Amino acid sequence: MARNPVKIAEDRQGSKHIGALGALRPFLRPYRLLVLGALVALVITASISLLLPLAVRRVIDGFREGAALLDSYFATAMVFAALLALGTGARYYLVTRLGERVVADIRKAVFDRVIGMSPAFFERLMTGEVVSRITTDTTLILSVIGSSVSVALRNCLMLVGAIVLMLFTSAKLTGLVLLIVPAVIVPIVTQGRRLRRLSRENQDWIAASSGSASEALGAVQTVQAFTQEGAARGEFARVTEASFNSARARIATRAAMTVIVIFLVFSGVVGVLWIGARDVRGGAMSAGELVQFVIYAVMAAGSVGALTEIWGELQRAAGATERLVELLGAVDNVSDPARPQPLPRPTRGEIAFEGVTFHYPTRPNQSALDGIDLRVRPGETVALVGPSGAGKTTVIQLLLRFYDPDAGRITLDGVALNAMARSDFRRAIALVPQDPIIFAASARDNIRYGRPEASDAEVEAAARAAAAHDFIAALPGGYDCHLGERGVMLSGGQKQRVAIARAILRDAPVLLLDEATSALDAESERLVQSAVDELARNRTTLIVAHRLATVKKADRIVVFEEGRIVASGSHDDLVSGGGLYARLARLQFTEGAAAE
Repeated sequence: MARNPVKIAEDRQGSKHIGALGALRPFLRPYRLLVLGALVALVITASISLLLPLAVRRVIDGFREGAALLDSYFATAMVFAALLALGTGARYYLVTRLGERVVADIRKAVFDRVIGMSPAFFERLMTGEVVSRITTDTTLILSVIGSSVSVALRNCLMLVGAIVLMLFTSAKLTGLVLLIVPAVIVPIVTQGRRLRRLSRENQDWIAASSGSASEALGAVQTVQAFTQEGAARGEFARVTEASFNSARARIATRAAMTVIVIFLVFSGVVGVLWIGARDVRGGAMSAGELVQFVIYAVMAAGSVGALTEIWGELQRAAGATERLVELLGAVDNVSDPARPQPLPRPTRGEIAFEGVTFHYPTRPNQSALDGIDLRVRPGETVALVGPSGAGKTTVIQLLLRFYDPDAGRITLDGVALNAMARSDFRRAIALVPQDPIIFAASARDNIRYGRPEASDAEVEAAARAAAAHDFIAALPGGYDCHLGERGVMLSGGQKQRVAIARAILRDAPVLLLDEATSALDAESERLVQSAVDELARNRTTLIVAHRLATVKKADRIVVFEEGRIVASGSHDDLVSGGGLYARLARLQFTEGAAAE
């Protein structure tokens, strides 16, 4: 279910004003030459635009002079037009290229940051919201850098230049025009605050809409199986309508501000024009001077109107920048040490849990593990069994350092996990998760994910070992067949065999199997179990399983209950000793055989 984005916005801390755009400076710094070139083109085009009214004045006041002089005026105007066209084209190219380059860098920086965040981060923020920030928010920033900032700077130059030249033309009329400025600034300031708040709220609703759609589409089969399409449509419609209503309020505010400002500005210009026309009749100024002043006044008014429009865009981009900066500055509770210790090579695979206690961040009052002591010798195969929620999968997650324990420590070959770089010790681990992830790529690429440098022959050998070769070869295109999003072309058991092939190809000294055969039929399970037994040889292997038949051959079975280890030993010893394992074995073997 989507969270209320208004509450999300209230929870966030950060800049609440246009200064938030200052966070883009580090991304602009490497492209100083592009920025400088764009500024030069900007100044040239603005200067040429400001010179044109002077030429108009000369033409009007000198209309009765010789034809040669008029020809020279118009020839000069053509040169100015050519320079203006070239400068405008250069400015567009430079600022657009700069915007695309900076936004690409921002997207990479944000993705680089979030892809390394621990699962605890994604417990607080939906992946759909993250994707929305990377796409929608960066698109707003692209619009600002590639257009709005350039237009804003140009209009600022035009405004300042027009006012200066208005003073040069007629100080009296300029003074009258400037009396209008306070009346224009007041609605910009007052409505700007409301517009900024509405812009952030609108972006938050857009992110919520994206998160709702991502969640529903990611579980579309479950949604359809439980006939919850109507509920999904209703939830998406709710957040989408809320987004629309928020956008409508933002648009209305911006439109009202634009109406007020433009009316005030152009009303003032009309009034000044009336006074100027009376001065021309009285001989206080020439017709050319009045036309020149009016053109500059229109330029100034147009610049103010454009800046009013752009201000709203800058407000939206400031909100988007805040949201992206939050991701770039997000603090992860799981991080690499400043000076990581190396994992000993060759890696033997000795694992030790020493007094480990852990609570999931979203369930702080419920222990997932409580004072666990567990040592796995190099090359030993240890099975973790117990009821659902007993803490078995948590052991796997802590061993991969997706989370850090609240107390105690975990070591690999005698070195604490939190003393090493995560990428270092994870290279020594191969994982087959309970819910295997299949990427939208070919079967070959999905298996090669375990070891990208592996050859095609090694990929095929891993597939054969995982009993996956036959069904892959039967796919259209064989190993080059695109498996679709989340492996939609494969059954659950086939996905699991591809994941096992990936782990086989990784050839790591530590193997983690989290219900690795739970989705297989009896024949495939027999084939895969044989492959797993061979794979586990001379490797440290942790097996999480509910089906005890798959762990009978383990060197040791560790029984978990409510986050604690309650028994440990071989299958025969645990069955004869009674307790939880014996009860589970009786349920699975005796009652299962009776059912058959």
